[in-house]
Amino acid sequence: MHMTVPEALELVRGIMPSRSGRKAVEVIVAPPFTALHATACEIKGKYIGLAAQNMHFEPKGAFTGEISAAMLKDAGCTHVIVGHSERRQYFCETDEGVNKKVKAALAAELLPIVCIGESLDEREAGTTFRVIETQLNDGLKGLSPDEAKRIIVAYEPVWAIGTGRTATPAQAQEVHAFIREKLSAAFGKDVADGIRILYGGSVTPDNIKNLMAMEDIDGALVGGASLKAESFSALVNYSEV
Repeated sequence: MHMTVPEALELVRGIMPSRSGRKAVEVIVAPPFTALHATACEIKGKYIGLAAQNMHFEPKGAFTGEISAAMLKDAGCTHVIVGHSERRQYFCETDEGVNKKVKAALAAELLPIVCIGESLDEREAGTTFRVIETQLNDGLKGLSPDEAKRIIVAYEPVWAIGTGRTATPAQAQEVHAFIREKLSAAFGKDVADGIRILYGGSVTPDNIKNLMAMEDIDGALVGGASLKAESFSALVNYSEV
C-alpha cells in the first residue's frame, strides 16, 4: 500500500534507463490497483511487466471491494502475485484460496507469482520444510505440467522480513533446492528446472550478488528496496563478476 498514481509513474520512469541496459533481466513492477492502468500506459513497449498485488478467484459477482483476473488484464497486467505473506498473515488467506487464484489467473492468461514461506515460530520449531511442502502441494494442487510451466514461485522467509533477522544465502539456497526438488517430483525435472524461483527475504543492493550466486535462486521478489528507483535499479544492474 505505497504510492499514488503520480508517485508510481515517477518510480517507473526512474527505473526505465536501468532496464534498457539489462535486457536479459526480466523486470516486473507491482503498483497498487489504483495505479495499474496508468503504469501500464507508461511502460508500454519498455520491456517491463506489470503485476497486480492480489486478485479474487471468481470471475465476477457480489464480492464488494475485490478485483477479478479479467479486470487486471483489462488494466494491462501480465502477472499477478498470489499468496503473499502479508495476505496470508493479515487477511487469513489459505492454501486452498491460493490454489483457486492460481487456476483463475492461468485461465485468464495471467502469470501467477505464487508466494510461500514459513514464519519465525515455524522456523524455530524446525517445521520449515513441512510448511513449504504443504504450501506447494495445496497451492499448486491439480495443475498440469503445462500449467506449471507458466507459474513463478517466490520463497518468502517471513521471519527474515522486517524482523532484524536475515537469511544467509546458504539458508535461502537450501529451501530453494528443496522447492525445486518438490516441483520436480510433482511435474517432472524438465518443468521444475524451467520454473523460476524468486527469493523474497529483505533483498537489498548489498546482498543481491551473493543471493544470485546460489544455484537455485533465479531472481528476487523485492520489498522496501523497490520503492526507490536508485535501489531498485541497483538490483537490476547487480554485477555477477
